[in-house]
Amino acid sequence: MNILEWLQKINGVLWGAPSLILLFGTGVFLTLILKGLQFRKLGYAFKLAFSKEKEEDSSAEGDVSNYKALMTALAATIGNGNIAGVATAITIGGPGAIFWMWVVGLVGMATKYGEALLAMKYRVKNDNGEYAGGPMYYVEKGLGPKWKWLAISFALFGAIASLGIGNSVQSNTIASVVDESFHIDGWVTGVILAALTALIIFGGVKRISSVAGFFVPIMAVLYIVGAVIIIILNFDAVIPAMKLIFTYAFSPLSAVGGFSGVIVMEAVKSGVSKGIFSNEAGLGTAALIAGNAKADHPVKQALVAMTGTFIVTIIVCTMTALVLLITGFWDPTGGELSGVVHDPNLEAGALTTAAFGSSLGIVGEYIVTFSVIFFGFSTIIGWYVYGYKCFEYLVGTKITIYYGAVYILACFVGTVANLTTVWAFADMANALMMIPNLIALLLLYKVIKSETDDYFNRYLVEFEMKKAS
Repeated sequence: MNILEWLQKINGVLWGAPSLILLFGTGVFLTLILKGLQFRKLGYAFKLAFSKEKEEDSSAEGDVSNYKALMTALAATIGNGNIAGVATAITIGGPGAIFWMWVVGLVGMATKYGEALLAMKYRVKNDNGEYAGGPMYYVEKGLGPKWKWLAISFALFGAIASLGIGNSVQSNTIASVVDESFHIDGWVTGVILAALTALIIFGGVKRISSVAGFFVPIMAVLYIVGAVIIIILNFDAVIPAMKLIFTYAFSPLSAVGGFSGVIVMEAVKSGVSKGIFSNEAGLGTAALIAGNAKADHPVKQALVAMTGTFIVTIIVCTMTALVLLITGFWDPTGGELSGVVHDPNLEAGALTTAAFGSSLGIVGEYIVTFSVIFFGFSTIIGWYVYGYKCFEYLVGTKITIYYGAVYILACFVGTVANLTTVWAFADMANALMMIPNLIALLLLYKVIKSETDDYFNRYLVEFEMKKAS
């Protein structure tokens, strides 16, 4: 048995039912103890995220604004999982998988809220005078020194995962798309990507967050506008598409032609797993940048952070899903289910590209092509922050420049390498990040609840009184 086969077996266990139940269960548990805060306070959370910094918040400690912290997290999270991941979820689990993707996204908002809150509460200042936060700090400081092994485990696998799924996998996807669309060799793309990555990441967290603050809204709007145009052009197909989602979330999809059919459990599993892949709620990654945010109370940044999950899953992923469903390109048999004839060998990102192209022609195809490039590159620079924070926890700030050099090298190698094994190893590292983080969230739930009660029962009331006077 080779290393790839071993990794696939390990991943079958790590990403099996127990882990998915732990992940989903944590979100449900936090939703209950917070009394559905992600629904009750969603409007207020968006107001905090996108409003200009208030005068009374200007003295809050931190390295970047709430908005820039959110954009940096979105840069890492809005990636090719929102394009390829959604297509894969539908072709494997049927249209019903999207419903379960929504469910895991909505409960995942509570998970991400908890992660960001704890990151802010237990953050520290490093030797460079910058703030550092994340699961390793709230594990060690919140649970005590005896849990340090768990904190080290998260940091170690976080640093490894950043080189794989946050970097090499993304650069490989970009190189493949560029080669297919513009016939540019992978090594050329690799040199350009590595140079651009170096230019941005060696400017530190502040430069990365500034680039993300400018870059993320543009790339998201480009993709969403393209999807909205397709939806408008096919408006009469939207309601039937929504019926497909809700019908097959609870009913099996019968076998037709070359399609083997989908049982409800497959729709659930596909929707949950791809939902996690697209929004990262539970992995602890967003907490790694949340600790740098300027906020005078942990709850403020926690509310901002949870909007990221809503944007990624409920908005971006839904746009992709609707385009695939209303154009008929969700049908993996190539037309027997949807009546749309296409190459049945198309999968993942290529299926999304074909769906956009079917309505918008070459313009639609280029929208997806450039979205893959932009989404992938933003993920590379966003995940650098995650990996850097993990590496800093393990070895300190003095030699983290070496991590930057390795990160840039991995970016180039990804454009020319076969990454099947890297994908498998990155999946394993992600799972091994997730488990310590979820354990910490469950054990520290009282802290999450008490900080939330403090903010809404005392701090917010005092602020409103001060504002009125």
